[in-house]
Amino acid sequence: MGKNIFFRYLGWQFLDMPKNILKAWNNFLKFNLNYFSIPLLLKTFFSPWRRYSLSFGKGFDLGRIIEVAFSNLISRGLGALMRVFLIISGTIAEVFIFIAGLVIFLGWIILPFLLISGFFFGIRIIF
Repeated sequence: MGKNIFFRYLGWQFLDMPKNILKAWNNFLKFNLNYFSIPLLLKTFFSPWRRYSLSFGKGFDLGRIIEVAFSNLISRGLGALMRVFLIISGTIAEVFIFIAGLVIFLGWIILPFLLISGFFFGIRIIF
């Protein structure tokens, strides 16, 4: 409490709030990774979509084995295709969040300087 208000403002503007902005930015980036489940989608890339797979059953029936193998192959291909779409969507959202966070962070740092320069530019225009 011994500091004057100007130094408290500078500490808030250039130390406290940038730290909070970085924390919030980090939380948004982590949330997006969890929302799209990108690490899990990469781990289970070739798993069947929605765990939909057929079993071969008992006995030997070549037609049934080929049918089940082809069906399971289609299910895995569909799973990989859907996961590619979700991974790309999540990555695009992650890039947008990163760019927005960078703009907000740099804008917060630059804003006081823009305010002061705008004030002096306005005074110069008037006089």
